Amino acid sequence: MKPIKIKCLNNGLTKEFQRGTTLAEIAESFSIKLKNPILGAMVNNKLAELSYEVFHPKNVEFIDISHPDGMRMYVRSLTFVLYKAIDEVIPEARLRVEHSISKGIFCKLCDIEKEPSIQDVLAIGRRMRDIIEADLPFIRKEKETHKVVKILEKHGLYDKAELVKDRGQVYSAYYKLDGHVDMFYGYLVPSTRYLKVFDLNKYYNGMLLQLPKKDNPNEVEDLIIQDKMFEIFQEFAEWNRVLKITNLSDLNKAARNGNADTLIKVSEALHEKKIAQIADQINSKKKDVKVVLISGPSSSGKTTFSKRLAVQLLVAGIKPLTLSLDNYFVDREKTPRDENGEYDFEALEALDIQKFNEDLKNLFAGKEIEIPKFSFEKGKRYYDGEKMKMDENNILVVEGIHGLNPKLTHLIPAKSKFKIYVSALTSINIDDHNRIPTTDNRLVRRIVRDYKYRKYSAEETISRWPSVRRGEDKHIFPFQEEANVMFNSALLYELAVLKPLAEHILHEVRPDSPQYAEATRLLKFLSYFKTIDSREIPPTSIVREFLGGSSFSY
Repeated sequence: MKPIKIKCLNNGLTKEFQRGTTLAEIAESFSIKLKNPILGAMVNNKLAELSYEVFHPKNVEFIDISHPDGMRMYVRSLTFVLYKAIDEVIPEARLRVEHSISKGIFCKLCDIEKEPSIQDVLAIGRRMRDIIEADLPFIRKEKETHKVVKILEKHGLYDKAELVKDRGQVYSAYYKLDGHVDMFYGYLVPSTRYLKVFDLNKYYNGMLLQLPKKDNPNEVEDLIIQDKMFEIFQEFAEWNRVLKITNLSDLNKAARNGNADTLIKVSEALHEKKIAQIADQINSKKKDVKVVLISGPSSSGKTTFSKRLAVQLLVAGIKPLTLSLDNYFVDREKTPRDENGEYDFEALEALDIQKFNEDLKNLFAGKEIEIPKFSFEKGKRYYDGEKMKMDENNILVVEGIHGLNPKLTHLIPAKSKFKIYVSALTSINIDDHNRIPTTDNRLVRRIVRDYKYRKYSAEETISRWPSVRRGEDKHIFPFQEEANVMFNSALLYELAVLKPLAEHILHEVRPDSPQYAEATRLLKFLSYFKTIDSREIPPTSIVREFLGGSSFSY
């Protein structure tokens, strides 16, 4: 057979190979040495496993755990090892992987009478290490879907079987690990020996699977306590149980049976109830609280939440006044720069903190202030005569990424501040072993909003996302627990509503784009959702901020 040419993007070299050569063999031939073990590769901008056989000319870039897709492969594979270990140590227990917290992944053991003990968790961790030391291969199988469904059902994986049936594909893939079967919605590493960096600890009523550090994958992430975050996740888990929807197959069933309208109404009512409760909390402290500070990551729905909170504050007899942190940017030449020499507009020092605090103190003292404005075009502060004054029935509402940072309001007494953290903390799983990351929920929101309102392509939004995430890690997430209250802006039904819009936008990403792999991943993820019609979504819904049709002005 005529050989094919493979170009390796890691070193820029091109070689000829026989058709059917695996990526693992190609990596060895090119003598590829990355900082960490090779886990997979991008083949023509699409993720592939090292067992992938090449039959046509390709551009190949090998990746390790430092690549986002490499980390996803690692986490999926480690989850399979956890599942196998639990099945062997406590066979009557059912693993449920719930959500990301404390720089790890919270997992529960279901179908058992009591929560796992410290000894149980230690035993599971020891078994995981034995499995990893045994260097067992992850074997990918592909069969006709009806056969895969029977295999999954035989192993008690009914939630996965339902999803596979719903998707309607002729063939479906699953994985085997030494007699255990599981299904993941992405690729795995070659074998268990690649997974040596992890830890498993008792955490509340479950376990915390701790993962390698992003910047140093040879070390496990430090465990941080996030009591308030855990509490809000548990609250929504309880709401899901009331609605009898915990996995994507439950949501799809509701859509298929015509119950989506009820689901939308109840989800929105729960949101409204929570916002009203927050307004009541503020009202109960109105003698002391002068400013409400709202923070949260990109596409968390902070703006709509702020507007809905303002309505509930009015119901409580409080008239909110809004003040934008954007008004307090320092002049361009005073803006700090990042490590690349670019202006860092997300740094706290990009704001005139002293002036902001002085204005707050004057407002709280009943004095009138002239509100500063900022020209992004000229990079200069200016004043246009707009003034503000507070009376006893007013409360100031400030929204911005630095809202929870104590340095922002360091001159304001703690009792005068009420802090709210808003994020789309996804409260539904794909299935028991595959969670929906909060960042994916927010990215889909942002793709739809940027395309509709800012004329950005999916390629542009995806390319900016890593920078957005770095800013969140630095400026927002470290201060989450500073909040008096957290609000989960995620809605059970929203991805099923956003699906057709997001799919249309993502299909525009071309195969020659570096963002093609991420677009392909999101498209596969969305393919498991049954579409839900948006007609029943009220005009005040947070999802309207991204979908369109809101009755609020932005």
